[in-house]
Amino acid sequence: MREIGGRYLLNEEAGRGGMGVVWRAFDRLLHREVALKELTLTGEAEMVRRRVLREARMAARLSHPNIVTVHDLIEEGGKLWIVMEYLDGLSMHQLLSQVGTLPAQSVAAIGRHLLAALRTAHQAGVLHRDVKPANVMLTGDRVVLTDFGIATAEGDIRKTTTSRRLRGTPAFMAPERLYGGPASKEADMWSFGATLYSAIEGQPPYPGQDAATVLGMARSGPFPPPRRAGVMRPLIEGLLHHDPRHRYSLSQTETLLAGMRASAYQTAI
Repeated sequence: MREIGGRYLLNEEAGRGGMGVVWRAFDRLLHREVALKELTLTGEAEMVRRRVLREARMAARLSHPNIVTVHDLIEEGGKLWIVMEYLDGLSMHQLLSQVGTLPAQSVAAIGRHLLAALRTAHQAGVLHRDVKPANVMLTGDRVVLTDFGIATAEGDIRKTTTSRRLRGTPAFMAPERLYGGPASKEADMWSFGATLYSAIEGQPPYPGQDAATVLGMARSGPFPPPRRAGVMRPLIEGLLHHDPRHRYSLSQTETLLAGMRASAYQTAI
């Protein structure tokens, strides 16, 4: 069994993405399960290394029940390893792959937890930049926003240019970012809205696999109205407004979701 950092025993692969592999592991020192994200450094390795170090430090300073906890960062064998809490559950993406869609009331409850995570990150000056169902873990008693691997500090926003590879998932990326605009709180809110839409409708508002396809769909007309959203439809449409100046803010969204919870309670009694 392979050991990392003199204490973490790799057990099995738990997931794989564009930035590397996530392993289920055991911490021999504290006798607990953890998750290790093995970062693959490509291209300008030193530049990538500095960025990963910076972003891991940003993620580590976020402390909230709805944000994955970062325990450690290790450099070994020419690779970077981020040690995180192990979450025993399914991602929203995995759950949707099994059930297709979720009831609007359940999505609203998940949304309230995700908003709490985003508020904590934004107040710390950290933008997530890749909010999507695959980065939302459902553990039974927690909803956890994971993978701040492409997060950026708000004070370190640099405009995306055609020469710089877009970081994020096009189908869940705000239109202004696809056009080359910078990451922002408003862009995070669009991604949040696209995540809610996907959970309710079974696919994102513009379900393309690459930036060009998504942009083409966005230019050809508005996204299909969410048919299963019920009272959440105005909220989702407000979050997915193409103009970030008119998009619902985090505070507005919190107020609307709280109103929906109160309405559901009134209906129940």
